[in-house]
Amino acid sequence: MNIKFYKYQGAGNDFIMIDDRSLNFPKDNIQLVSHMCNRHFGIGSDGLILLQNDTLSDFRMVYYNSDGNESTMCGNGGRCIVAFARDLGIIDKIATFNAIDGGHIAEINYDIIKLKMINVKEYTVSDQYSFFQTGSPHHIQPVNNLKNHDVYNEGKKIRYAEMYNSTGGTNVNFVEPISKDEIFVRTYERGVEDETLACGTGVTAAALDFAEKNNIRMGELKVKVLGGELKVYWFKKHDYYQDVWLEGPAKNVFKGELDLDL
Repeated sequence: MNIKFYKYQGAGNDFIMIDDRSLNFPKDNIQLVSHMCNRHFGIGSDGLILLQNDTLSDFRMVYYNSDGNESTMCGNGGRCIVAFARDLGIIDKIATFNAIDGGHIAEINYDIIKLKMINVKEYTVSDQYSFFQTGSPHHIQPVNNLKNHDVYNEGKKIRYAEMYNSTGGTNVNFVEPISKDEIFVRTYERGVEDETLACGTGVTAAALDFAEKNNIRMGELKVKVLGGELKVYWFKKHDYYQDVWLEGPAKNVFKGELDLDL
């Protein structure tokens, strides 16, 4: 059995893309998905995404973490699947799609994809740490000297903390302000169980935490990640965040076929 795949990356967050409009991909095969995402024995990626037909929008996004399990929303994956849909000829400069957290729209400007995230109503903020639900759960931890921080070990401890049992664990974002209009974020991702070069829902959560702590009801924020730079836009109304957009690059890396008989 050969599986045709495409590889995309958004600020270093990389994904295997499968055109599954025919519904032929064995999506319940956790071992297969995990094998494909494995960087030593498979293709290698932070996750795998299926593009399927949808009756209410241009397409449907189904996202799997690299451990093989279907997961919650992935912001950079959402931006990458928009680029994938454009390259397949499904959409042009505007896209609508459904994901596990609901409907999304996106705008395309060459390799820059601007994705509208869900309204963010569930969050708690404190000086010690914050929590935001931006389509996926995110713990926000302020730190100093983030460049040299032990993201893997500290992130792993928080990811499995008892207080996050109800959400199946959490993603962990370590954040350091750079200036009044830029922050630096490093993320430990659940499901990947390691640090990734970028995390879209995590960057969004960190930016909204910055907005909440600095009482910025409408604005934009540059976010530095290990894989480059992203930008988040927001508008706060009625004590929740709406018009939340995540913007950054999304590019095709290569395509090929995986021979499962090898």
